[in-house]
Amino acid sequence: MKKSDKQKWLAVSLSLMIGLLFMSGCQNKQTTDANKTNTRTTETSKEKKAEKTAVPTLFFHGYSGTARSFGGMLERLEENQAGKKELILTVDPNGQIEAEGALSKKADNPMVQVLFSDNKNNEWNQAEWIKSSLVYLQETYGVKQVNIVGHSMGGVSALRYLGTYGQDKSLPQVQRFVAIGAPFNDFVDDSAQSLTAELSDGPAVVSSRYQDYQQMIGNVSASTRFLLIAGQLNETDLSDGTVPVNSALAVYALLEQNGNEVKEEIVTGDNAAHSMLHENPQVDQLVTRFIWTDELT
Repeated sequence: MKKSDKQKWLAVSLSLMIGLLFMSGCQNKQTTDANKTNTRTTETSKEKKAEKTAVPTLFFHGYSGTARSFGGMLERLEENQAGKKELILTVDPNGQIEAEGALSKKADNPMVQVLFSDNKNNEWNQAEWIKSSLVYLQETYGVKQVNIVGHSMGGVSALRYLGTYGQDKSLPQVQRFVAIGAPFNDFVDDSAQSLTAELSDGPAVVSSRYQDYQQMIGNVSASTRFLLIAGQLNETDLSDGTVPVNSALAVYALLEQNGNEVKEEIVTGDNAAHSMLHENPQVDQLVTRFIWTDELT
């Protein structure tokens, strides 16, 4: 073979090798990308859909709350096919119920929005109105079990209800309870105590409200599962702008000592502001996962 022909042959061989390496690299990249896509698809498929039952979930607004307080969340939960809003109960100061809609008794995770016509009343009266709501559902539809979601004072009043009537087996039993930004230790900001210490031992500085819970905790059924959600604006503001994180999680140790299963979640960012927590998609997901999919239990 002539020297010039040999050089040409080497050049062609080198070009073929480079081409083969390039094609192999592209195929590997496509395989890697495909694997990544498959992984994402698998991860998405692992997310559980809401398990459908006929157990109603009641939503209680906070101080001065209105139909708008939980209205957006209920719409989003319906859009995401987590549950179906079937009923609105408006409770007057005498505990009388005005109902709009009706429970279908279908296994569609029925949602009930509860409104207090006197929306600035105290937690003692609200606890009685919560009882009125449950009695209405029991007498009208034969409801025996419910879930509760309470924002702010709605969570405070609902826990006071459980501390008063939680052991009354003649009433519908509360399976799951979600508190969103509820000031269980009032507005005490005990930043000197670490959150780890509070979750383990309870708050070091306690309000009269928390002292009431200490006295009433034995009336809370140990079978009720709890999720406590707190909002935190940023690393330096350990609150949702209204309720300190420590207060929203204050009853964690108390519930655990009572034998309750309890989880805590801290939501951060701009939508972690107190009045925005029930408009936060992350909170929607936490509620859905805890009440209807068992992913947090």
